[in-house]
Order: sequence, then C-alpha cells, then structure tokens
Amino acid sequence: MLRLNPIFDTQKDVVSSILAKEERANIGVLEPRILSVERDGGVVYSWRGATGTTRIGKYDPHSTENKLLYTFEKQECVSSCSLNKEETLLAVSLSQSTQGEGRFKPVSKCLTLLIEIHPINNTKVLKAVDCKVKVQFLYPKTCRPTVLESHLLLAAEDGYVDQYHITLTRQEGYRVVMQNPERLSRERVAEDFSWVQWDSDTQRLFYITAREKHALKCVQFYPDRNFETVFELPLEMPIVSSVTSSVRFVNFGYDHYQDMKDEGLRLEVFTSPTGTMCVCYSHPVHWHKDATYTIAFVHRGCSKTFTVSLEKGSAPANLPTVHPVFIHMDYYIVVYLADHFLHLINCRQQDLLCYSLFLSGTDGHIEDLGSGREVVSVSGSRLLDVRAGRMYTMELNPDFLLELLSSDRPEAQRLAALHCMLVYLQPNPVIELKIINWISENVMSFDAFDQIQEFILATLYRISYQQCVSLDKLLPYSCVFEKKELPVALTAIPGVKCTPELLCQPIIKGKNSEKKKSPRYHRQIEENTKKVLSMVDTWRLDKRVVPLFQEEDQQQRVLVGLMVDKLREHLNRHLSRLGKKKIDLLVVNYAAKLLELVWHVLELMWQKLKLGPWVLCITQQGSSEEWAMFHVMFRILEATKGLCLPLPPGYSTLLSVLGVRCLPQHTFLQYVDHGLLQLTEPFVSRLMTDLDNSDANEQLKFSILKRLPEHMEQKVSQQWDHPITSACISREYVRTLLEINLENTDSALLDYGRSCFYPDFLPLNYLAKILSNREEQAQNPSEEQENVDVRFVEEMALKQTQIKLGFEVK
Repeated sequence: MLRLNPIFDTQKDVVSSILAKEERANIGVLEPRILSVERDGGVVYSWRGATGTTRIGKYDPHSTENKLLYTFEKQECVSSCSLNKEETLLAVSLSQSTQGEGRFKPVSKCLTLLIEIHPINNTKVLKAVDCKVKVQFLYPKTCRPTVLESHLLLAAEDGYVDQYHITLTRQEGYRVVMQNPERLSRERVAEDFSWVQWDSDTQRLFYITAREKHALKCVQFYPDRNFETVFELPLEMPIVSSVTSSVRFVNFGYDHYQDMKDEGLRLEVFTSPTGTMCVCYSHPVHWHKDATYTIAFVHRGCSKTFTVSLEKGSAPANLPTVHPVFIHMDYYIVVYLADHFLHLINCRQQDLLCYSLFLSGTDGHIEDLGSGREVVSVSGSRLLDVRAGRMYTMELNPDFLLELLSSDRPEAQRLAALHCMLVYLQPNPVIELKIINWISENVMSFDAFDQIQEFILATLYRISYQQCVSLDKLLPYSCVFEKKELPVALTAIPGVKCTPELLCQPIIKGKNSEKKKSPRYHRQIEENTKKVLSMVDTWRLDKRVVPLFQEEDQQQRVLVGLMVDKLREHLNRHLSRLGKKKIDLLVVNYAAKLLELVWHVLELMWQKLKLGPWVLCITQQGSSEEWAMFHVMFRILEATKGLCLPLPPGYSTLLSVLGVRCLPQHTFLQYVDHGLLQLTEPFVSRLMTDLDNSDANEQLKFSILKRLPEHMEQKVSQQWDHPITSACISREYVRTLLEINLENTDSALLDYGRSCFYPDFLPLNYLAKILSNREEQAQNPSEEQENVDVRFVEEMALKQTQIKLGFEVK
C-alpha cells in the first residue's frame, strides 16, 4: 500500500566518506547517528572518530557530498544540534557524560554551545543548566544573496523558548564571526509549555501551555526577524493532563542518549499549504488492549477518535508498549501500527469513513517498517528511521489501489481507492485508462455508490482544487451525500469504532485581510454557454473519433448555461474575495472540463472497442461492441442526470443512433417514452432520410413522428418522401396560406377561370385559383416549408384522390 523510496542511508552515503578520512583500524564499529534534518534537506550527523574524538558532519542531498563541520577533542554525548542556513554557525547541546578530562567539563546536566565554523574559531556558551535544552536555527526564505544574521531557537525543559539574534561580520574577506558575542540579543517566545513542536516547512512553533488557560498555540516566524502568535486552540483537560507528565519535544532533532521509555500520550501537529491542519495524538498501545488514536481536523472544526480491536495473540507479557506512527502525506494522515494495521485517513474529506482506507494483515504491512522501529515524519513529507539511519520519501502504490477495485473488496474500500487515485495521485494516463476500463467492465451502479458519478465529480474536484484551494469546501467531490440514507457499508469499518466530536472554536490572530464582496452579476444563459464551448479543447477536432460538438443541442446548451449561472452565484456568495473575474474563470473552466472529461472517456472507450464511422449508419444492426458502447453511454447519461450535469452537445444524438441500432424497435420507443433517449432533430432527420420505406421502418418513422413536438414534426416530415407526409405538408400549406389576410376579400377569387394545370377537374381548379391569388398577396407564407407551391398541392391532391378511389396503391 505505502511504498518507501530510500533517499538517504548512513551506511551507504556517509560511512564510505568517513572511512576515506579516518584510519579504519582505529575506529572499530562505525555507527553514524542522525542528529537533525534541516529545512533544506541536509542531514546533520555525528560519529566517534579514530582518536576518541566526536565529529559532526553534514550530508548534502543535492550534491550527495559529506562535509566535516566540527570536531570535539573527546567523546561527547550530543543531544541536540542545528546548523544555520549559511553553514557558518553550529549550535550544539551536550549531555553530561565526561568525568574530569576534555576541553569541556560540564558541571551541569546540559551545556549548550554556539560555535563559529567558517572557519572554526570562537565558541560561546549559551546555557549551562540542569535540564534538557534543544536548539534549532531558523531557515527564513529571503531574496538577499548574503545574510549576515542568524536566528536561533533555544527550547528548555524548564518550559520556555528563547530566540537569539546573532549578528555576523566578515573579517579578512572570508572569516565569518559573531559580532559582539558576549551580548547577543534575545527574546522570549513562549513560556510555561508542556509540549513543543517545530515545523521547519512553515517556520512555525506549536506549543501547549496552561499559563492562562489550556491551549495549543502557534507562533509564526518571519524573515524580518519578527514573530507573532497567529493561532490558539482551546484544549480539553484529558488531553492536557496526558501530555503534562513530562515536557516533550517534537522535531527538535534526535537524542540518542535519552531514555526512550514512553508511557504517556504522543501528540503531533501537521499542516499543509492547502490549508489543512490536523492535531494527531495517541495513547500507548499494550499488546493485550485496543489501540486508540484521535485526529482533530482543526480546519473542519471536528475530531474523530478511533478504537481498533487488535488480534489477541500469545505475545509475552514483558513486551514494551508502543505508539502508532503518524505520517503526513498532505492529503492523508497515515496511522501505522506495525504488524497490525495501516489507516489512511483523508484529512480533506473526513466526513465519512468511506473516503479513508483501513487495511490490516498483509494489506497493511509496510516493507522496512517492522515493529520496534523508531520512525518519525520529517519536513517535505519524508520519513526518518532514526535508529537505522535511513530516510525515505513515501508514495501510494497505484497498482495496489487498482487491486482494491476488485469485486471481492468491500465497497467502502473500492470507493476510497477510487477517490485516492482520482484526487490524490498526480494525473497518469495509464492509471486513468485502467480506471475507465474498470468502469466499463463494471458499468452497472454499485449498491452503495455510483462509480461513474464518483469518477466525474472526483476528477472535476481535483482539476478545480488545483486552480484554487478555496474551492475545497464549495465544490462537490462525491455523490454519496445525495443519498437520503447512507448504506451501512459506507459508514462503518469492521473492528473499528469511530467517535466524532466537535472542536472548540479556534482563535485566529495575526494578519487577515478580506476583500470586499464583489457585486453579483449574472450573464445571459446563452452567453455562459458560448464561453464554455469556446474553452473546450477542440483544436484536435480532426483527430477525435467520437462525433460530438458538431451540432446545436439546445437542451444541453441550456443546461451548460444554467450550471455556470448557479455555480457562479454559489461562489460569489461564499468566495466573494476572489473577485468577479476569477470566479467567472473558475466556473467556466469547471463546466468546460466536465464536457472535456466526458468526451475523453468516450474517446478511450471508442478506441478500446475499435469502433469507426460506420456506427453512425442507422441502416445496419449494431454489433456487440456497439452495444457495449451504448451501455456505457447510457450509464453516463444516468449518472449525469442524477447530478443535474450537462453533457457535450451531440451526446443525445449519438446515444439515440446507437440505441436504434442496438435495441428492438418497441424497446427503443419505450426508452423514448420514459425520457431515457432524446429524439433530437439531427437524429430524426437522419432516420427519415437513411431508412427505406419498408413496413418495419415505415412503422418506426410514424411512431417517432407521433412523439415529436409539432414544430419539429412539421420540419422533419418534409425530409421523408412518403405520400402521407406529402399530404400533410399540402394540408398545412393550404391552412397556413388561407389564414393569411382573411380579412381581405378579393372578388377575383370568384373568377371561375380555368386552371392551366388541370382544366377538366373543376373543384381542384377552383382551389388552385384561390391559392394562386393568396400566394400573390402573401409574402413568405410558409418559410419552414421548402419547395411547396400550388403545383405541389395539386399533384398531392390528385394522388390522394387516386389512392382513395383505388386507382393507385400506396
């Protein structure tokens, strides 16, 4: 499920470099230890040198080179270490472990040093106290090429955090030293904390304090050396009491000398640039009890506590307690307990459990992460195995996700896997084709959800979300919420209990600018449609095989325009700060991408089934491939209808053509009567002209004409060369002509002069004379009827008379 890609290994990337500089015979067992991972990806590590020294080095992942930073003359216990961005200063905390010899003879529990290393020069003692001290340099993003100032955070176990401002100066052109090191500027950042975490990606400090009230606070550091508290979340007492037993440091480097026994609650905060913030905490897991962990979705104002029943094995009673590992993957929070389960929790769509994946047994196993590993999530969505000295990037295995779509999997897993591939994974044509093939092979809707609707909504959600993250809460991403009652299969996980709760309202501080709401302005429906169709990717029209966007489809054009209008109104109401132009672009693009998506699916299916232009010929019966295409298109129609979404112009015509080729006539007409197939003008016109007048085809044509609106019936009936339609055309022409200018009476109409056409047929002669006079008086009496005049009417009248008298067979 979760695939690890190694990007750093102390044995492969560091040891060979060290051995090139040290005498192998005097080293013994070489075990470099990772001390910290800085924001730029650099890994700071230490090792014991050949002459009993302690050395500190850095691995640069970009150049894959190792650099020696500093050497202590004797063996020291480095409990915390950080390197500034310019690699001119090194901050180190040493735990007391020497007795009598060495350059440093700490009489306190911890000695914190600030060392000049460009080149190695002065050393300043920052702290000498009887408590743990953690150090961390800030890594501000700045455009200045040369920065002669560094900022250092010093977090003490006594419950405070200080920021040191260190001004640097150049000497002799290359030496970088501290300016006035005896009087460094210092500010108090936080006090009375029981838990503190550093976030190097965002340069934020999170801490829990009870100075005023129990709360989780967030401090943001800026490049101009300023900082401010931007966020405060009130906490419940049970959480606070669990973390106040001892001060805890998160992401302040790795102390290989501290007692790793941990009986209390473990807590971590994860944020992402997209606006999600999750507070994750877990209680220690005993082998004979259940595992309990909580994810607080601060950006959604709710939390969920999960209790997982573990398999009761015959484990020894002296096994240590363990904690689930929290891993941040932007869209997901991974909760992993080795040898038991992997829970992939969707932190953007946390409403239902069916958008998260819970896997146990072999499905939930991660290679290289067995039990007993100390694994932490570090900046850049990386994973660090501290004891093994390895670092990984993480990715979800798309092949495994595709396996979860199989019919033997629970529907909740299938829905979660589908969403994961469509929304989280980067667009991949191969994966997309496999999903479309899966849909075509499982075209009927599942009991719990409609896979076609999910495909459309999830794909559009990903496209729109990438354009504007603010659309996260405003656009639909699933059709499940349209159901009146949710199936049990989507609301529960076997063996897992979920308890949701509402969070206290957070207090947002700092800079929050809000633009004035832009005025609402609604365009005409047709203008909306024109904008959408102009954005549809039609530049490769000659290479497209599915004939869409080639006709005026008024019904779909209206639906497109209405969708744009309603979506624009929705976004204007909730996201007015984006401005009218931005919102207009978003909604038009959303509708255009919907039409392109449907077209793209049809293109892939058309090519898969090897269909060609002969499909549009309605004189032949459809093949099994055409039936499969009709089935897929019909399901897409059902799915979009259920969501009130438009389809590309021409979709209804193509579906009706396939329907008349593949369905028996009576079934086809039932589909029409139930509104499942549309009798579009291009389809009916093709039917009237392409089909011959055999008895079966004649019956079908009459059945279709009876179902048409009057204005369309009059128009398409002219295209069918048949005596009855010709008679109808004549009658309509006469009726229309006689209704024009009825108030005008012309004495010429009483002229019984003979007609030049049929002089011996006096009744018809009289009618023809009247019509001729009306034609002269009326301009364009019937624009819709082409090639219709008095001569045509006379011919049709005589023909109908002959048929009635039995002189001519119909």
